Amino acid sequence: MDHASAAAGAQESEDRSGETGTGTGSAGRGSIAHTHAQGLGEEQSIWFKLGVLTRQDDPIPALQRISEKMGGCIRVNLKDERIFFLSEVDHFKHVLLNKVDNYGKYFEGLKPIFGRAMITIDGALWQKIRMPQQAAFQPKMFGEYLPYLLAAVDEKARDLDQCAKTGETINLLEHTWGLAASMVCKALFDRDVPFNPKAVFGAVKSYTDVGHHRDLRLAKVKGDLTEVSLDDPAAGAVAAWLKLIPEVVGAVPRDHRQRTLLTMLQAAAADPNQPDFDDQQVLDEVKQYLWAGTETTALTLNWCLYLLHLNPEVAERIRQEGEDAYGTRVPSWDDIHALSYTRAVIQETMRLYPPVWSIIRVALAEDEISGHKVMPGDKVALCPYIVHHTARYWDEPEKFDPSRFMPEKAKKRAPYSYVPFGAGKRACIGGALSIAENTLALTQLLRKFRFEYVGEVPARMDATVTLTPRGGALPFRVHAR
Repeated sequence: MDHASAAAGAQESEDRSGETGTGTGSAGRGSIAHTHAQGLGEEQSIWFKLGVLTRQDDPIPALQRISEKMGGCIRVNLKDERIFFLSEVDHFKHVLLNKVDNYGKYFEGLKPIFGRAMITIDGALWQKIRMPQQAAFQPKMFGEYLPYLLAAVDEKARDLDQCAKTGETINLLEHTWGLAASMVCKALFDRDVPFNPKAVFGAVKSYTDVGHHRDLRLAKVKGDLTEVSLDDPAAGAVAAWLKLIPEVVGAVPRDHRQRTLLTMLQAAAADPNQPDFDDQQVLDEVKQYLWAGTETTALTLNWCLYLLHLNPEVAERIRQEGEDAYGTRVPSWDDIHALSYTRAVIQETMRLYPPVWSIIRVALAEDEISGHKVMPGDKVALCPYIVHHTARYWDEPEKFDPSRFMPEKAKKRAPYSYVPFGAGKRACIGGALSIAENTLALTQLLRKFRFEYVGEVPARMDATVTLTPRGGALPFRVHAR
């Protein structure tokens, strides 16, 4: 048995009754949320590890500069453990492909959000959980999703039209998050959004505030905090999240479709030949798509519209490509697939602003990377952001240039120099769908609106688990065409 399988086996034997509180009612969920809240600010949490970066005003560019001096491998000592920040293509190949079973996923502090979802597990269990879901992410399914993705974009266009009429300044990320959540619910779950996206987005912001997790840790160390109340913003976000997921699954189906990701998950839970899949697993998988899948898509579209404000000629070319491809009619999937330049803009955005700026693994066995001995328990943080901005792999890496991803140039790219969705067998299952969603959203929205960024340039970033704008907001005004 490989190391990852052994770790998964241990996880498999855990008592799952306390993970999300399915079926326990509001009182039970409140108790479980309180239990999870006591883990906030703990030393082993991923949030405490990321807190190291909050000591810098612009942490990721600082990491980039240090990486260049250190040959792509930065070792950081934290008390009795070490973190290696890695940013060479050979590092990605080594950890994600050649020695993939030597490194397990590291999601301490994220269990309240994802439970035992596929995103958090490894080895044989990971393969069993992933298998029933793979069909939902085959490109041949995307055409079936198109009417529901279009419906989500149309709904968001109506919201944005109201913003254009009032002339108000909006946090665009809040709107792209709501759009992405609607796409996921409609296309993958056959549900209209049964919750207030603005409120849930606020909860996501509260939970992913690394500085707040750091403050909780410091208060615990000083003895000023012995119990985390559910009035705490991060703890309250956990409580809201536990309530939300059963509401999504229990909502009335939109069209009673027979083939959706949700029906595939439910069929796996009902199959006696798949004992690892149960009703709780269904809820955990819905969690990962509604949080991680939504955030990746929302952040990419958000950063993309910021870049298009700075490069209006690119926005105009996207509009023209849509005009040439489908004119005034409703686009077909073939039309969307033919938007090669629009898709290249999305891909270039993910190079400059990869939503997952680091991929964290924990060493399960001894290894050696770039002359450094890696011991079991050491953390390695592969940094897509840095490799995406390295001049050895990209000409003028800080320049926004979508032509890099046109077919004639893409073949010349160095392997593992572009990894917005990870790589190897554990690469993100929904990566292709996320790009398709944003290609559709971009071509539709730019034909109806002009997005004016009204914040500081360059926009500043926060290094949480994802690459977010500073404070979780990019201010925009929307203008109807």
